Amino acid sequence: MIAFDGVSKSYGDTLALRPTTFALEPGKTTVLIGPSGCGKSTILRLMIGLTRPTAGVVRFEGAPVTAENMRAIRHRMGYVIQEGGLFPHLTARANVALQARHLGWSRERIEARMRALAALVRLPLARLDDYPTRLSGGQRQRVGLMRALMLDPDALLLDEPLGALDPMIRAELQSDLRDIFRRLAKTVVLVTHDIGEAGHFGDVIFFLRAGDILQRGTLRELVFHPADPFVEAFINAQRSPLESLHTPDGA
Repeated sequence: MIAFDGVSKSYGDTLALRPTTFALEPGKTTVLIGPSGCGKSTILRLMIGLTRPTAGVVRFEGAPVTAENMRAIRHRMGYVIQEGGLFPHLTARANVALQARHLGWSRERIEARMRALAALVRLPLARLDDYPTRLSGGQRQRVGLMRALMLDPDALLLDEPLGALDPMIRAELQSDLRDIFRRLAKTVVLVTHDIGEAGHFGDVIFFLRAGDILQRGTLRELVFHPADPFVEAFINAQRSPLESLHTPDGA
């Protein structure tokens, strides 16, 4: 579905992504994880064409992504960021319908799709008439997901979509999102810094550091067979303090 062929990205003298090659399997969820500034969001932005590679080729279904075909490819990708990235001067309904209206969809088609998506993400229809400031963080994220899915894209890209939510809402949305991913069977790429979240969603996990993919594999492979000492240290740093309660001395 999406492939990188020797793709790198620099900003002046700063190398954000070292030469990288991979191919994502259609219908699977790939999670990008690592510390801040490791290149996770850069990969996502390269996929959807918000930035262009310094070297190498990004491919979508085997074809190189170019300036000429980027607009059409973007319509086949949904993009979700923290808080949903909603336009504050538009209602939730207007945010969700924005691209469909731009493409000339009929009012009836838009409304039918809107109702189906609201049911999918479990958002009450009445909340679609509210502006983003009147929605909770979880509701804004559900609206952002609706907007990303409006055109029924082949791929869904999510950049730390749950990072700004409190733990209880985050746990609820994690469960809902995993169910949605499985039901829709779309190609999903999700960025997170949380190893538990990576394991919750990921069919495969890419662990990044300093613009380089240190390891690719399942959560079990990362935990029990870390390819680099930094991978092990990162995972150990996120172990819950409650784990100590299971040891006799509490240490």
